[in-house]
Amino acid sequence: MFGNNRYAKKHRPKDEGEKPFWISFADLMTALMTLFLVVMAVSLMVVTKKINEATQAEKERSSEILDICTSIKDDPTLKDQLVTVDCKENRINFGEAGRFGHNDYRLNSEGVKALSALVPVVLDAANSKNGEKWFKQIVIEGFTDTDGSYLYNLNLSLRRSEWVMCSLLDPKFNPELNLTAAQKNQIKQLFLAGGVSFNAAKDSKEASRRVELRMQFYGLKEQEDIEDQPTFDTVSVESCQLPR
Repeated sequence: MFGNNRYAKKHRPKDEGEKPFWISFADLMTALMTLFLVVMAVSLMVVTKKINEATQAEKERSSEILDICTSIKDDPTLKDQLVTVDCKENRINFGEAGRFGHNDYRLNSEGVKALSALVPVVLDAANSKNGEKWFKQIVIEGFTDTDGSYLYNLNLSLRRSEWVMCSLLDPKFNPELNLTAAQKNQIKQLFLAGGVSFNAAKDSKEASRRVELRMQFYGLKEQEDIEDQPTFDTVSVESCQLPR
């Protein structure tokens, strides 16, 4: 009788079979939430770092562009010229010297003189360390008053900006401006003639008939994708097509 006890099943604790094999749902959700918070924290740190880097890069770009403009504005060569450089708008105007007569596209002698003094200064700024990095182009903008039709004024403004370009490249238009072949080639790359018509009229018609230079600079992404500048014929003598 007692010998049969050895075949009896051993008694197990009551709660041994009630222990779960898998992790509880609450623990699983806690682990997932912790993982989510870690991933979000890391992602936030990465995004914040990129934003800070982009902000810092834009600050450096703005500072270097301001240095370019300031170097033009403060150049002693322009001290006695009627040239005003606005480093907030990145614009250059010639005041009275940059005004045109009614229905006329020819820049007066004072304007040509101011232009002759300005261009070498601009080229030096474009060839500086910051200039090579950021200087994109200079748009020559010819303006008109509101007299006449739109297309007439558009043509007149184009002629005014073209006359300025002729004064830079055609020796007959500006004998005082003695530029090398390399400098003239750089002008072709850097300067762009563009008509504006009467879209930015001033308070008076006289002040509206003017020419201004608008400096443009590369953006951060543009600067990364700068391609080689186009090359132009430096052998042929430039001859302006506008009647003098």
